[in-house]
Amino acid sequence: MLNNFLKYFNTPILLIIIGLLCSYQTNAQINRIAIVIDDMGYRYTDKHALTLPGAITYSFLPHTTYSKSLAIQANKANHDVLLHIPMESENKKTLGPGALTSAMSEQEFNQSLAQSFAEIPFAIGINNHMGSYLTQLERPMAWTMKFLKNNNLFFLDSRTSPHSKAKKIALHYGVAAQKRHVFLDNELTEKYIKAQFRQLIRLAIEHQSAIAIAHPHPETIAMLSKLIPTLTAYNIELVPLSHLYPAAVSRKRP
Repeated sequence: MLNNFLKYFNTPILLIIIGLLCSYQTNAQINRIAIVIDDMGYRYTDKHALTLPGAITYSFLPHTTYSKSLAIQANKANHDVLLHIPMESENKKTLGPGALTSAMSEQEFNQSLAQSFAEIPFAIGINNHMGSYLTQLERPMAWTMKFLKNNNLFFLDSRTSPHSKAKKIALHYGVAAQKRHVFLDNELTEKYIKAQFRQLIRLAIEHQSAIAIAHPHPETIAMLSKLIPTLTAYNIELVPLSHLYPAAVSRKRP
């Protein structure tokens, strides 16, 4: 397993350092990571992401062509399922169906979120798609978190803005919340994805857990299929996202 890891990373000095850090972990300490594949549902080829090894979490864009059918497949295979809710961005990019914007009222927020969950009722939480503008606004985030609290759902802040207030507001309303630590595939090159995966490993060792977001690109799927099996060499377990939240959060059944 270690040989495979070295083959794919080809950075011996860094790996020796990481290995030494791992050697100081007690046998009882297993560091954990969660990998969320979001932007699921637009393309038929997104189905290939479901072949990734291990406890991947999948987040589906609401009301897209393949979101419901692929979400059902993921749920039946015991994967955590989220809704990837489009939120208003600073650059005002076009948002898909189920979007939340600053022009909407609280009632419109509730209706939109309820319709999205009606399509995939076994989803256990949401993360934001875009949202670099909306996640900075207190009132829309408060409305979002009140909906999640009332429906026993959790929140993952994709952190599309360093000024996001989403997690802070979620915790204020008693909503279980985490934030993304690493984007794995902002660039679709082998070199970039490997480097981001190394960063994910470093964070998991340093903090005992870390969360990554990636997307159902063919390049990403190919690289993660190779990299995920190397985690066991470093005493790192790939877990469903819900395992990094309080025990009360559990996966829903259809």
